[in-house]
Amino acid sequence: MTAEETVVKALVEKFPCFAEKIRTQRERRLWADVPADQFEAVAHHLFEQMGFTMLCSITGLDEGATFGLLYHFGQPSGMMIGLKVSIPREKPEWKTFIGLFPGSELYEREIADLYGVRFEGLPAGLRYPLPDDWPDNEFPLRKDWKAKPAVAAAAPAAEVKS
Repeated sequence: MTAEETVVKALVEKFPCFAEKIRTQRERRLWADVPADQFEAVAHHLFEQMGFTMLCSITGLDEGATFGLLYHFGQPSGMMIGLKVSIPREKPEWKTFIGLFPGSELYEREIADLYGVRFEGLPAGLRYPLPDDWPDNEFPLRKDWKAKPAVAAAAPAAEVKS
């Protein structure tokens, strides 16, 4: 049995929701869609029982009716698993994972700034990556976001006479 098959088998035994939702993309790369109500338990199991101790990144996705969050976890051996969860667009809230992976803070701030997903439990802090004066409720990576035209100067420039 390959290392990938071993991980898949263990996950399906522990979490039957994976039976049809986990796949091997290539050697040392697994992908799975995870129901929102099981995500936290799966992430903790991967970290505590299966050696996926590295959070490599979190990617935000605008999927139309939902937002996707794609978590990339890694083992020291180089095995990686991508877990995707979808959250409703009308209530884009998700729990922070800084307690398990302190490095998730910057990824979560980035997704909050660019997509408007609120991470419950994320401490107040500086914006990232948008500037502090970026308008509230303007999320530039949402598919429906439109840039607002620049405000014209209050008075026309003075004419130069020669």
